[in-house]
Amino acid sequence: MFERILTISGKPGLYRLLSSGRNMIIVEMVDAAKKRIPVHNTDKVVMLDDIAIYTDTEEVPLREVFAKIYEKENAVLPFDLKVATPEELVAYFEEIMPDYDRERVYLTHIKKLYSWYNILVANNIVDFPTPEEEVAE
Repeated sequence: MFERILTISGKPGLYRLLSSGRNMIIVEMVDAAKKRIPVHNTDKVVMLDDIAIYTDTEEVPLREVFAKIYEKENAVLPFDLKVATPEELVAYFEEIMPDYDRERVYLTHIKKLYSWYNILVANNIVDFPTPEEEVAE
């Protein structure tokens, strides 16, 4: 399920891939609106499975970062994203990913990650692998 979740440059939120054609794809908003829209081949579309966070030694898939947050907090983030200070957001991210690359991961990336996490959890898309499941694969 997670591999069919997309982000579209210039559009807020997350989208679920429904079908694809020659020059466009049809997506549905993941949030409660469930609005369907066409996305043309000129739009930049990225699957969440293709996104990773830079660390000092490697790139960690976004799915693993979400799994760490989910395991630590049992789903709900310990702060309100709209009122949290930048220092709080970064401090929490440092707890989750202590070795993240501070030169290439910006506050905007961290905010977007938290926003996506909240959307996924609110819509019960929590198929994040644990490290044991990844080793088994």
